[in-house]
Amino acid sequence: MIALTIGLAVFVGVALGMLGGGGSILTVPLLAYVAGMDAKQAIATSLLVVGATSAIGAISHARAGRVQWRTGLIFGAAGMAGAYAGGVVARFIPGTVLLVGFAVMMVATAVAMLRGRKDLQARDAGHQLPVPKIVAEGLIVGLVTGLVGAGGGFLVVPALALLGGLPMPVAVGTSLIVIAMKSFAGLAGYLSSVQIDWGVALAVTAAAVIGALAGARLTAKVDPDALRKAFGWFVLAMSSVILAQEIHLGVGIAAAALTTFAGAAIYGCTRYEICPLRRLIGPSVAGRAAA
Repeated sequence: MIALTIGLAVFVGVALGMLGGGGSILTVPLLAYVAGMDAKQAIATSLLVVGATSAIGAISHARAGRVQWRTGLIFGAAGMAGAYAGGVVARFIPGTVLLVGFAVMMVATAVAMLRGRKDLQARDAGHQLPVPKIVAEGLIVGLVTGLVGAGGGFLVVPALALLGGLPMPVAVGTSLIVIAMKSFAGLAGYLSSVQIDWGVALAVTAAAVIGALAGARLTAKVDPDALRKAFGWFVLAMSSVILAQEIHLGVGIAAAALTTFAGAAIYGCTRYEICPLRRLIGPSVAGRAAA
């Protein structure tokens, strides 16, 4: 199973490299259900994988000038504090509850990916940096990261664009710095109460990094919009599996049925002008109905 885990970690890394985020949402299920780790060990190990992969991915962005260090370090420092606190608090929360919380994060991530990124307008370069808001947002996102092991890139990028006033390319590059910082802080919090298998953890991390480097090169050859949406549906399907495993089979089936219904409804929105899910799926999908 270890060989299979490492092999699948490469594909997780490819998703990370091609999407610039989001692929980390698969690391916890991979470690929990394929590698056979318990919930807390899987979350702690995933924080190492996400942190290392994000740090290496940030190098190319930094070289291209797509990292705003001041904003990133302020947000990241707050995120580290929140992530460490989340990792420490996690010792008092049952593993099943953490995995269910992770499934909820998967659903939120999938919805964000299916909606797509809005054209967030960066503020003027001379605007005053809203440090209190950035710190507050960093603490909240970091706490979530520390508790459930999700990198939170889909939360960090909009926060950096809206609160920090960064252009989207810079927000993406800066978010990798933030994710790396808070992932390592969350890992430190978990290590106070959780023992991880460092051999497996480092092997999975290396595989994910290799996949991320390969995925970055494949980005230009694949339609990023189609890939993002396909990945979003896959994440929704995976969340149904976790809910079935951790709560009840009926809950998982119900979640899968809702996913199927949503997929059918969105497909209908691409064929007909009337779209009841316009607010959920965003104008990029619903707008095709009029084409």
